[in-house]
Amino acid sequence: MSLSWPWALLALVTVPLLPAARWWFDRRRRRSAVTVSSVALIRAAVPRHSAWRRRVPVALFLTGLLAIAVSTARPQATIAVPRAETSILLAIDVSGSMCSTDVSPNRLAAAVESARDFIRRTDRGIRIGLIAFSGTAGLAVPPTTDRDQLLDAVGTFRTALGTAIGEAILTSIDAIAEYNPGVAQSGVDLVPASDGGFEPDTIVVLTDGSNTTGVDPLIAAGQAAARHLRVFTIGFGTTHPGPMVCDPGQVTAGSFGAGPDPGGGYGQSLEIDERSLTEVAETTGGRYFRARDAGQLNDALAGLRSEIGLHRESTETTVWWLLAGSVLVVSAIFLSLWWGRQRTAASS
Repeated sequence: MSLSWPWALLALVTVPLLPAARWWFDRRRRRSAVTVSSVALIRAAVPRHSAWRRRVPVALFLTGLLAIAVSTARPQATIAVPRAETSILLAIDVSGSMCSTDVSPNRLAAAVESARDFIRRTDRGIRIGLIAFSGTAGLAVPPTTDRDQLLDAVGTFRTALGTAIGEAILTSIDAIAEYNPGVAQSGVDLVPASDGGFEPDTIVVLTDGSNTTGVDPLIAAGQAAARHLRVFTIGFGTTHPGPMVCDPGQVTAGSFGAGPDPGGGYGQSLEIDERSLTEVAETTGGRYFRARDAGQLNDALAGLRSEIGLHRESTETTVWWLLAGSVLVVSAIFLSLWWGRQRTAASS
């Protein structure tokens, strides 16, 4: 919490002055008290009431005054709110190992279906871009709010040889730089960000292997970090890949044949480089997720929706402090009058 007018907190000094003044008046009253012959007679004449009934109204009243005093300083709270002009670049691995059937019906089909669900459920004000990467990375759909275009495009993804994770990150950076003037194209030397702030755009990389070609993912992550872009990474698949089975519609013509691959992966890397994916995410301020099946992949993507597309914003909370203080003060006065009336009725 921050304060717009911190000097106004001097008003808090008045709160402890009230009980101090009451103590001083009570002390003077005791000095001028009348001497009586029997204290028991006085106690019998005064109606009994519990100590907490005397203290509760006072506590509420003082707490209310404290809240009202704080409100004069115009307190502000920093909260996460949706940000306009937000985009998500979703980079999906389409290497040959995505034909593995350890995730039914195979990894690529499961990833495509999860991507479709992510696209449908993401706020329509957020732009989404699609990147498919194998040995190279290509922009399938620039960031757009056209959900139909995205859903159609993700269904056309085809597998090919190689896994270029670093290239996928750089391609995402360039796609963001096309419309965000605050982000420079990849390849431009920049000093890594150090102020902790992030651009509203986010990169999500989904892969089932490790980088086999192109730029090192950590070098690409350094470029993303220098541009204040977070990269979230997802490692997809089990540690025991199944037979490689892709139907003809999932295979790029001329790359390799469809159907089972007795060699076990078309020469692809079948081991997820979790260490590298974690370092990429941490370097940029993102997070790494591990998804061993379609359900965990859906959960990972659903969790991302609560983290991306948000930014920190200061919102003034003066009215809430003033309202809370007023309610407490009014409650204190009401309880004091109500319990006082009960004591009067009991004594009469």
